Parts: sequence; C-alpha cells; structure tokens
Amino acid sequence: MSVAAQMIETNPTSTGYSPEDLAECIEACFACAQACTACADACLGEDMVVELRRCITTDLDCADVCAATGRVLSRQTSFDSAMTIAALTACREACRICASECKGHAEHMQHCQVCAQACQRCEQACARLLEP
Repeated sequence: MSVAAQMIETNPTSTGYSPEDLAECIEACFACAQACTACADACLGEDMVVELRRCITTDLDCADVCAATGRVLSRQTSFDSAMTIAALTACREACRICASECKGHAEHMQHCQVCAQACQRCEQACARLLEP
C-alpha cells in the first residue's frame, strides 16, 4: 500500500472520492511533477536546447500544476469540492499539453517519451476523479 493510500485510509474525514482513485491520482500527480522536472533538466543538457525551449517551459509549468494538485488532493479535512475540481481540471489540461509537446520529441529523446507517458497517466487519473 502506498503512502498516499495509507494517509487516506487513516484520515478521519472523507472527500467522497474512491480512496483507490484518489490515492492513484495523488501518486500520478507527484510522479508527473518529478518526470516533468527531470525532463526539463534533460532537455537543458541536449545540444539543441534552443529548439527545446517550449518543451522545457511546458515541462516546468506542468510540474508546478501537478505538484499543486497533488497537495490539494492530499487535504481531506474541510474538503473544498470547487477548489478540487478547478485543480483537477487545470492538471488534466496541463498534462494533455505537456504530453503532446513531449511526444513531438519522443522519437529522438527517451526522456521526453517517459515524460509523455507520465503526463498521460496523470491526465487519465485526473479525468477519473472528474467523472460524475
């Protein structure tokens, strides 16, 4: 059982989300934030760094949105549905944009392929929580 799942299980309050889906989304958000940060760093190490400016910026923006969303989702006490929906919606969109950008480089840069996969996983996890 992941740390996120353990914390959800031991919290005396509930968000109304499936604990499994919530834990998966929290984990996906933080994993995506890490992948995007590492991808931006790897892009900076590439010879064609000028051509990767958009990818780097998109990676860093996505990492920030994912990290913030993971933190919002980790707070169950005084759960705010509107704030959570806003964060999930922003995260899903940031991940969609970043995955698309990284896919454009994935054939030549494995770090972009890994990042795109992490973004897609996070986008899907956010979408599951946004389903009625």
